[in-house]
Amino acid sequence: MKKLLLTGASGFIGRHCLPFLLESGYEVHALSLSQLPEFSRDVVWHKQNFLDTESTTHLLKSVRPSHCLHLAWNTEPGKYWDSAENLDWVSASISLLQSFHKNGGERFVGAGTCAEYDWRYGHCSENLTPLAPATLYGIAKHAFQKILHSYSENFSLSSAWGRIFFVYGPYENPARLTPSVITSLLRKEPALCSPGNQIRDFMHVADVGGAFARLLGSKIKNEVNIASGKPISVKEFIEIIAWQLNKINLVKLGALPATNEPSLLTAAISRLQNEVGYLPRFDLESGLSETIAWWKKTLEKNK
Repeated sequence: MKKLLLTGASGFIGRHCLPFLLESGYEVHALSLSQLPEFSRDVVWHKQNFLDTESTTHLLKSVRPSHCLHLAWNTEPGKYWDSAENLDWVSASISLLQSFHKNGGERFVGAGTCAEYDWRYGHCSENLTPLAPATLYGIAKHAFQKILHSYSENFSLSSAWGRIFFVYGPYENPARLTPSVITSLLRKEPALCSPGNQIRDFMHVADVGGAFARLLGSKIKNEVNIASGKPISVKEFIEIIAWQLNKINLVKLGALPATNEPSLLTAAISRLQNEVGYLPRFDLESGLSETIAWWKKTLEKNK
């Protein structure tokens, strides 16, 4: 049986990778500060601070995984873009990579970000779009991607890098766009939004998890965009939520100022579809319906 180390296992994306990884037949060793009860019988949990590199190195010597899916990173809203802690995550990721390879690791897949691209180009292709990250987070992610690529080439390690675009779904941080709109409308409160004219690529988190599992199990190398390939304006995205809840009157577009973000930021997904062979299960309507149902249940449970 293939043995997998998953970092960030209880995070927003990590928890949605677990079902696909288990279905793929991995013996999953999950690295996290917290354990998910619903996976307690099928996953070997290791309570571990990823930034404690000495302890993580010791764990790798013990587990000796053949595969590694590295998702752990700090993405706390409002803090992570320019946090100095990004440098610590780069350092810990390098240590993970070295320890993984030294202990017999064969395939390493890391989670990147669309923030690695030069956003002035709008539509982002792995092979064509220049890389010019404008935030410390994007710079740190891209720095590790370059190290991973060079290390893999020099030491014959199989590796790939999934660049994530815009994700929504159950368990998302409540401060982010999708849950903030959904929970406001479920409480019958106005959803205060910017004008929402920017075009984005949204993908359900379960599809992101499935894409990473498929990428990990493939022999595809280098960078792959993890996105739906279906651009939509933020305004239209919000309106789908509102129409499904029958509360379009509570959406206040333009109540918040427009952000200083690119008007267009979308993904080319030919590598994901044609080489990795992954197709999303959710369209926006079904994905948002499932997400709304989850938040409704969560709010009722927390009353």
